[in-house]
Amino acid sequence: MNLLGKTYLTLLVVGAVALNGCNKAYTPTVTVVPNPLEVHGDSVAFDVTGQLPLKKLKKKRVYQVDGFYKYGDQTIKIGSVEYKGTEYPKSKTEMPTISKHFAFAYKTEIGNGDLVATGTNYNSGKTKGKTSPEFPIAKGLITTSRLFEKYYHIAYAPHGYNDQEELIPTNVAFFFDQGKHKLKKSEMEGSQGKFLDAFIAKKNVTRTISVIGTHSPEGTESKNSKLAGDRASVIEKYYKERMGHFNQKAYVDSIKFVAKGIVLDYEPLRKELDLDTANILTADEKSQVLAIVNGSGSFESKQMELSKLKCYKTLFKKIYPKLRNAKTEILTVKPKKSRAEIALLAKGIVDGTLKPDTLTKEELLYAATLTPILSEKAAIYSASIKISDNWVAQNNLAATQLEMAKKEINDTEKGKLANQAIEHCKMSAQYKDNAESHCNNAAASWMLQDREKVIVESEKALALPCSEDLKKGVNAMLGAVAIREGRYPVAINYLSKSSDSTFVLFDLALANLLKKDFNAAKGGFATVQAKDPSYAMGFYLAAVTAARLQDETGVITNIKKAVALKKSLVDYALSDLEFKNYWNSENFKNALK
Repeated sequence: MNLLGKTYLTLLVVGAVALNGCNKAYTPTVTVVPNPLEVHGDSVAFDVTGQLPLKKLKKKRVYQVDGFYKYGDQTIKIGSVEYKGTEYPKSKTEMPTISKHFAFAYKTEIGNGDLVATGTNYNSGKTKGKTSPEFPIAKGLITTSRLFEKYYHIAYAPHGYNDQEELIPTNVAFFFDQGKHKLKKSEMEGSQGKFLDAFIAKKNVTRTISVIGTHSPEGTESKNSKLAGDRASVIEKYYKERMGHFNQKAYVDSIKFVAKGIVLDYEPLRKELDLDTANILTADEKSQVLAIVNGSGSFESKQMELSKLKCYKTLFKKIYPKLRNAKTEILTVKPKKSRAEIALLAKGIVDGTLKPDTLTKEELLYAATLTPILSEKAAIYSASIKISDNWVAQNNLAATQLEMAKKEINDTEKGKLANQAIEHCKMSAQYKDNAESHCNNAAASWMLQDREKVIVESEKALALPCSEDLKKGVNAMLGAVAIREGRYPVAINYLSKSSDSTFVLFDLALANLLKKDFNAAKGGFATVQAKDPSYAMGFYLAAVTAARLQDETGVITNIKKAVALKKSLVDYALSDLEFKNYWNSENFKNALK
């Protein structure tokens, strides 16, 4: 007989009760669903259906059944039902029947016990009568719903420091005479040439040099299709020569040179018109030029149209020369402190031996990520708050305190850290309403058993811009809370939108088990086992699932692996009513050895 899930247990109980003034015995029938009793949320709820035998309940009699849950030396009063003879006039041909829902609050100290009842038979209008001895009607308790993984998602805000290589662009432009690609002496000795020499002399670490040559639209320029490319090549050659001049010839091969020409393209002209802040051309004249270059027709035909404009002389003399150039973009590596240097400077700032401005705010926040020691992280974030209070430092200090709380064994200290984290989360949100602080507030509240606040803060986090990782983490916490509250379909919805971490997959499989979708649970725990073959609880609850499916082979296979990974599960299994049907099985006993 399957004792789990929606099962029915019928007990034939002999209760010595007084009927019509004399002691007689008869057999009430009691059905309890579920049996064994199960914990869901904060309560143990069950339905009881009781039937009295035919012809036993007399018109002027009352038969009262009182229920109790007994564990150890403790007793919990459950409730009562009354069969009043006046309400069952057909008791000779129809069994008096009452169905009623009961529940009692669950506390962790409540252990396995028995749901028992007593029967009292008395005359209507009287309060006393003969009471039978206690008789058991169900076993308890199954606490599988409390085996969820209490996942905490801790979110650090971005420190804002780019620890990767950054390239800084530097631009230099050299201009050429009409139709020529020879670099003029005036250009080499002019401001651009001097700037380039000074730049090269600094020995900047250079990654890429892009040289783009252009030409103006008139015939002498546009007819020479090589002109723009030649101008680019000339500047590339000149740059390499200047590197040799400054004894950097050995570094030439480490630089990527890209030289190309823009040919028969009006885009350079459009850009020059945009840059014409001196209004060499009036707004109306610019409109006329743009109407032509943006219209239909070949490059040459557009130039012919431009030459007919009244403003063409100005265009030719003042704008076109700016198009006869080779523009160079030099990408050099931005100088940065090494990680070791940042870490050392941050230590000096924390202990007060260095000035607070030794590092930028972003560098100091980045320094906290360079140490695995949580106390050092917390000290750096605290220093950042003192120097320049900001939402990132407040949030990340809270996150660090939560990491410390997760490792704390002492419950008082754990609670203290969680409460401190909540205060910093509040400060972070005051500076900037951010998803990370609400996520961390939810995690801290989860540590403090405040499920309502977990939900409120999680919803606030999800309503703000946040990363996919944070969304998945928040959904994992909401899923665990929903399991704790007995809302299994809701839990499945949240957990299905979370990550594929071992704990999340485990909670998802557990939610399906508690929802009594045993096939989904079986597949889920198989996935957990494949994800982490060393996770004992994945095998233990797979065994529970097999028990509910009455699959003894599955029970034995999985429980054997579970206890091999975690010996403490042996005693747990021997008291777990999920396996009550297998306690006397030799195969089950051998699997626990």
